[in-house]
Amino acid sequence: MQYRKLGRTGVEVSTQTLGAMMFGAVGNPDHAESERIVHRALDAGINFVDTADMYSAGESEEIVGKALKGRRDDVVLASKFFFPLGEERNARGGSRRYIFRAVEDSLRRLGTDRIDLYQMHRRDWETDLEETLGALTDLVRQGKVLYVGSSCFPADWIVEAQWAAERRGGVRFVCEQPQYSIFSRSIEESMLPAARRHGMGVIPWSPLAGGWLTGKYRRGEQAPEGARFAPSENSAWAGRTIDVDPSASARYDAVERLTKIAEQAGLSLTHLALGFVAEHPAITSTIIGPKTMAQLEDLLGAAEVRLDSAILDAIDEVVPPGTDMAGIRHGSGNPSLDAGNRRRS
Repeated sequence: MQYRKLGRTGVEVSTQTLGAMMFGAVGNPDHAESERIVHRALDAGINFVDTADMYSAGESEEIVGKALKGRRDDVVLASKFFFPLGEERNARGGSRRYIFRAVEDSLRRLGTDRIDLYQMHRRDWETDLEETLGALTDLVRQGKVLYVGSSCFPADWIVEAQWAAERRGGVRFVCEQPQYSIFSRSIEESMLPAARRHGMGVIPWSPLAGGWLTGKYRRGEQAPEGARFAPSENSAWAGRTIDVDPSASARYDAVERLTKIAEQAGLSLTHLALGFVAEHPAITSTIIGPKTMAQLEDLLGAAEVRLDSAILDAIDEVVPPGTDMAGIRHGSGNPSLDAGNRRRS
């Protein structure tokens, strides 16, 4: 395992981050196995763990908290806030009122007295960014949070957040957590350069494009049991193949070409995909999100993978730099694209 500084902080983090989204009801409901996954990751040299309050409605944080008992000081612990966890109308977003409530709930579930990196999970289009940063600054001064970051912020919001922090004399976002993979490259055009200019760390999620870049989805076949798009009795995919997705054909074509590149490099498709993300100079640490111990062991094997220019050039021929495959969603929820906001009344 290698380590890099998290932006311009003095904190060193492993180049792989253990993502805990699959711990709990939406992924692996076996708490004991999830805790073993955490310990195995730490034993392998990972010192960066990322979760969020909304992962399995707080269950992920509880699992991580239990797993880190006795090892808390060895870990850079990250969590996130924004999404609603209940019906109360103010229990969501980036308001001071909600942030102060959300952090206390996360601290309780995690069983800790501080969160090393507290991230805004999405933009709040309806709340003044200065209010959000002001609340986060107060949490840092109270010692409940050490650093703050953002997730799924485009370049203009990254810059605006830096300016807002400077205007207020408050804390600034030290890292960004975007979606980034061979299939999702649009952030290379402006978001990643903006993060580098402002000295921010970058910890991308979904480097395997929701499992597409493991090769588990095959043309004309149902997804394997346990996969994200696997059919089940209550699934939207019940009785169907993933081919009903209009973007599937182009993805299959890309996977077939990428598989050949991986074979020529002596790598699995999974390791090629993880190696691609790690090669970008803006990337600090790649989030891996195993659901099982076997998945973790495979993902750990990519920690030392390096891709040469010839391999990277070949990947560029499949998905050009700065572009996304069809069907990619970045979770921006930009209301400016709603019809009422782009047409004269």
